[in-house]
Amino acid sequence: MAELSISVDEYQFSCPVCQDLLTDPVTVPCGHSFCMLCIDACWDQEDQRGVYSCPQCRETFTLRPVLRRNYVIAEILEKLKKTDVRAAPPAGSGDVECDFCSGRKHKAVKSCLTCLASFCEDHLKPHYEVPSWKKHKLVKASTRLQEKICSQHDKLIEIYCRTDRSCICCLCTMDDHRGHDSISAAAERTQKQMQLKEMQREFQQMIQEEQKQVQKLEQAVNTLKKINRMSVEELLEKLEQDIADLNRRNTELEQLSLTEDHIHFLQSFQSLSVSSGSEDSSSISVHHHISFDGLRMSLSDLKERLEEFCREEFSQIPPQAAAAPSFLSEPKSREDFLQYFCQLTLDPNTAHRRLILSEKNRALILSDEDQDYPDHPERFDYFGQVLSAESLSGRCYWEVEYSGVAAMAVSYKDIRRKGDFSDGEFGYNDVSWRLFCSSGATVWHYCYRTEFPQAPLARIGVYVDHRAGILSFYSVSDTMTLLHTVHSTFTQPLYAGFYISVLSSLRLCDKN
Repeated sequence: MAELSISVDEYQFSCPVCQDLLTDPVTVPCGHSFCMLCIDACWDQEDQRGVYSCPQCRETFTLRPVLRRNYVIAEILEKLKKTDVRAAPPAGSGDVECDFCSGRKHKAVKSCLTCLASFCEDHLKPHYEVPSWKKHKLVKASTRLQEKICSQHDKLIEIYCRTDRSCICCLCTMDDHRGHDSISAAAERTQKQMQLKEMQREFQQMIQEEQKQVQKLEQAVNTLKKINRMSVEELLEKLEQDIADLNRRNTELEQLSLTEDHIHFLQSFQSLSVSSGSEDSSSISVHHHISFDGLRMSLSDLKERLEEFCREEFSQIPPQAAAAPSFLSEPKSREDFLQYFCQLTLDPNTAHRRLILSEKNRALILSDEDQDYPDHPERFDYFGQVLSAESLSGRCYWEVEYSGVAAMAVSYKDIRRKGDFSDGEFGYNDVSWRLFCSSGATVWHYCYRTEFPQAPLARIGVYVDHRAGILSFYSVSDTMTLLHTVHSTFTQPLYAGFYISVLSSLRLCDKN
């Protein structure tokens, strides 16, 4: 008899207590399933009360139920594990992930501008096989798909408005940009590419002119030898720095000319533009035959000429070149991260009633009983979670020490707070991201997870660059070990979130 193939997601067979795949699965009378060790540990805590409850739905039992292995779930899990073994390796931290892979994400090989999604080799097949999908526009896998969506109309950006110098969608041409001079992004890219080549030629010419001035100054140094040598060498150093800056900006132009992304090209083009041409650099004359009697006069004349030369040279540097963007480097060492340290506190108005906050609202544990917290619309009433009182903007970094089972997250403020809907739990919706730590580590977002087999250290560092859309989790010791980096577009202020399970604790660390 042929074996029935059923598509399932791993999270459907995850233990609600440890959040890992069920191990030695058992089902309690209410119908929910847990790891044998997890449910035993929960009920051992309730022995003194004599009343036992389901950690998932809170249904109570006066007698401790007898637990028996659920062989059906165990068999499904065994097949699921075998399937994972045969599957392709998951995407690395620097790869674009497939949007259609459930559970472990595979590396995306193409992004579709029509679907606005990225696909691995398996999920890309319909684009080559289904007739209606063959017309879709496929490009190299990219994480910047959201940048191609109009924030006003939710349509694909594929038009360039020359009047406003901005990239727009087709509906924009009938709205705010009605009657404007518009052209397709691809056509505008072709014209701008020609301008880019001209800009590169101008940069190269400017570099050559600067190099000629360096040669003249070197001749002056050789002629005068040690006379006023320090002043001349300082000017040489400044000119060499100018050449290095121009070379760097020329490299940026070359890299921009090679990009395949029309929208990224046009949006970056304006900031890298330079004015056409530059005035001829002034020259400096040096007396080749200096008499001893006229030495003092020659030195004074040289000093005045050098000062005038410097004023003219630096006044000729194009303002566009001087204003070309420079980007802050990403922190690497722990000292770098601590520059962005945030002293966070836990918001008691959001804390679940079984969470006990201490140490000036910087530590928490899970209690067996509800705490005497007042009713509040922002309080989590089902999941054992709490948010920070402070919002996160710019670059932020904080560290957490934990024991047992815990989760560190970031979330928008509008996450669901009431009811047992799964989208109220960190990582099970599109408004939050979390790192779950137990025997291993998993990163969750919108019910998709990325798993790491190695156990993280007891101290976790969390780094957020809100503007750049970067969220990174680190194991912290003497060195910073990257666990995972999320690249997204954050559209609202973020808040730090925390979760702990039974027999666990969590504490926010001080900067020192």
